[in-house]
Amino acid sequence: MRLRIVLAAGLMALGATATLAGGASSQFEAYQPDPALRTAPKSELEGRVRRACAIVQARLQNAAESSLERPCGCYAKATLRTLDASEIEAYRTTGYFNDSARAKALDALDSCKLPRPV
Repeated sequence: MRLRIVLAAGLMALGATATLAGGASSQFEAYQPDPALRTAPKSELEGRVRRACAIVQARLQNAAESSLERPCGCYAKATLRTLDASEIEAYRTTGYFNDSARAKALDALDSCKLPRPV
């Protein structure tokens, strides 16, 4: 339940994407992705992932979003670097990571020393 609340808060705060790893794709069925995702350059996708990370991690860690800029930058770069073309396309279409991308995102959380959503 806590994960759903955290992810929903991140979605509402961004008004765009739910990118943090955790949870099942079925949680986002009613979510409408930002149409700009379809044509956004990879650098913008990385920025969206970084912002979503900062919002969710700030709530998880009870910390300021600005204090998470570096680790969330690490997370965004590491995650997008490991996604293949089909996973990026799925993200562009849905606005969230599919199951195979989510596994890679969880690995990125670990490598960037960020707590996993529970």
